[in-house]
Amino acid sequence: MFGAYLGMPPSPLQIHLSPDDHERLQALLSGGVQPVRTVLRALALLQMAQGVSATQIARFVPFTAQAIRRVGHRFEQGGLDGALYDKQRPGAATLLDQAQQQRIVAMVCSDPPAGRSRWTVRLVAEEAVKRRLVPRVGREAIRVMLLHHDLKPWREKNVVRSRTE
Repeated sequence: MFGAYLGMPPSPLQIHLSPDDHERLQALLSGGVQPVRTVLRALALLQMAQGVSATQIARFVPFTAQAIRRVGHRFEQGGLDGALYDKQRPGAATLLDQAQQQRIVAMVCSDPPAGRSRWTVRLVAEEAVKRRLVPRVGREAIRVMLLHHDLKPWREKNVVRSRTE
């Protein structure tokens, strides 16, 4: 720790791979298509297991020395999978719950407001708020929701045609 203050390079992170981990890394590197980030992390781990410092690895692997050390620490804390792969991220929360979506779909399947021949995404958003189906909603949320329900009300007029042809 004090060596960094005296201008000395930090000592290499000591990674000890089990034979099983070493074999998994070799299989990953010689296997088929893998994400580039995973392959680079595997290369860095193999080099750290041989005692190469992070700054030396950074010359050949396009990661910073700090990122390489982070991979080593992730290996120590979470094992091989923790070092190679990113954790699952939660993603954005859904804006509309199931009940709200069902009410909006029912509204879109009904006749458009007076004076309109068809629903538009903007009109659906405005009417959903006006009818208090949702407190607030944007056009994009409506567009994505309608897309998932395979509805395109702006393409068809709500005209009833008889089938007695």
